[in-house]
Amino acid sequence: MTDDQDQHMTSGQPSTLARPGGQTLAYHATPGKGPTVVWFGGFKSDMTGSKATAIEEWARARSRAYVRFDYFGHGASSGAFAEGTISRWLDDGMAVLDELAKGDVILVGSSMGGWLSLLAARTLAAREQSARLKGLVLIAPAPDFTERLMWAGFSDEIRTQIMETGRYLQPSDYDEPYEITRELIEDGRKHLIMQEVIPVTCPVRILQGMRDDDVPWQHALNIVEALEGNDVTYTLVKSGDHRLSEPADIARLTRALDDITGA
Repeated sequence: MTDDQDQHMTSGQPSTLARPGGQTLAYHATPGKGPTVVWFGGFKSDMTGSKATAIEEWARARSRAYVRFDYFGHGASSGAFAEGTISRWLDDGMAVLDELAKGDVILVGSSMGGWLSLLAARTLAAREQSARLKGLVLIAPAPDFTERLMWAGFSDEIRTQIMETGRYLQPSDYDEPYEITRELIEDGRKHLIMQEVIPVTCPVRILQGMRDDDVPWQHALNIVEALEGNDVTYTLVKSGDHRLSEPADIARLTRALDDITGA
């Protein structure tokens, strides 16, 4: 329900980053000047989607450093998707920031990636490293989606199934059904961020479709209120869906990056 898969493109074989337990994260890194732009993808999506690769084209044209990667259990990374949790995927994102994108960064978070990038920003703040974060671009962001958009929308029967059997196969318009596990739901509750002030003061640009059937546009608007900083722009695309991957949407995305980087 928070997937942002779209037309896929290829760009050579990915590199890998070693992770605990013998796992590996797949990534593509484009060298260039900082701040490094880092792509945080969506739920059961991967780094070969048209938005992630369009940013790479944008970065190459401007000699800008850029990293796109796949979380555990996603795309070309190792692991089983059903064993993933918000904690694990956040750890993956922080590993990328610590090992592949050292120094200042701009985070681009799509759907679930919007939640994870906000959690990464909160983690940097807890480390007293907020100065590293130079900007956020959020596309149909879905913070707290496991609780607010999944659990809250499930029937009593589905909730019982998840708690008693440990999983539920949720139909998807994008791919095979999503395996929603009890661990995903329970772990998500450890990372809820919308009920408090989000400690982000850097420039934030939010792109949201009004015809998004997965993340209501009002959900993204609530993020504006929760953010600590004032340099926040919310763009509502009346005809936009959840993917926001039409040419005009890609153009909005790259303009938002130009705005933040001063290109």
